[in-house]
Amino acid sequence: MGLIDKKKVMRSFGRQAAEYDGHSAVQKRVVEHLVELLHKENLIPVRLLDIGAGTGMLLRRMKELYPEARRVGIDLAPEMCRMAQRNVQAKHTHFVSADAERLPFADAAFDLVLSTSTLQWLNSLDLAFAEAFRVLAPGGLFCFAMFGGKTLFELKDSYRLALAASGRTKADRSHLFFSAKDVEEALVRAGFLRPFSCSEMFLDSHEDVPALLRSLKKIGAGNASPLASEGLAGRKVMLEMIDIYRRTHGKDGFIPATYEVIFAMGRKPLGSVMK
Repeated sequence: MGLIDKKKVMRSFGRQAAEYDGHSAVQKRVVEHLVELLHKENLIPVRLLDIGAGTGMLLRRMKELYPEARRVGIDLAPEMCRMAQRNVQAKHTHFVSADAERLPFADAAFDLVLSTSTLQWLNSLDLAFAEAFRVLAPGGLFCFAMFGGKTLFELKDSYRLALAASGRTKADRSHLFFSAKDVEEALVRAGFLRPFSCSEMFLDSHEDVPALLRSLKKIGAGNASPLASEGLAGRKVMLEMIDIYRRTHGKDGFIPATYEVIFAMGRKPLGSVMK
């Protein structure tokens, strides 16, 4: 994984809290797919937690699926929490601004821990998975979806070709994503039983590359690298990248954007004791 500046992530998503729902088509599809997986588990959770709740998209669906459960959502960006609180005005639902790697909850506080489109914004999965394990009651389920290694491969490949054309290959600032293998290995290290993961490809399309970049910016998913911007030199690479992307992947007046989504789950063993 490349380095992720967590403060930059928090500011970026916070700025876009009001516009997020209007530009998050793929994220909405991910939520619906996760809901389908949960349907098959036949759960009756009393207490559930959504890590990276954003505008409350997943917890709105959890209110329908588990109407009697006490539901808590956390998000790194306080602005997202405020938006979610407005969007999900329901009894037994509240939101807290908190870090996935330092959950402000007691051990064994939840029966079900969820997350969608969030965990790819971490430098390592180990701390967040250890925290999910800690706050789960024995027998509880951790079920989540996150973007995987093939996500936006068209954009990343075009960017790297543009960098190579400029002779500046060491300046690669693109985001690196975890693989399904990384996810399962991290679940095992955290102590989860029978970890399971699968990948699904979600395809989105845009009228051109700038439209894709604007859409990513509108949901706060800009580059979270701690490296500084490179001014005019970076702009030249960007223009070359746009041209390569259009020529290589464009078809019928649109450009595709592929998202690999890793769906995974693991269960905390019964009789588990804290490490």
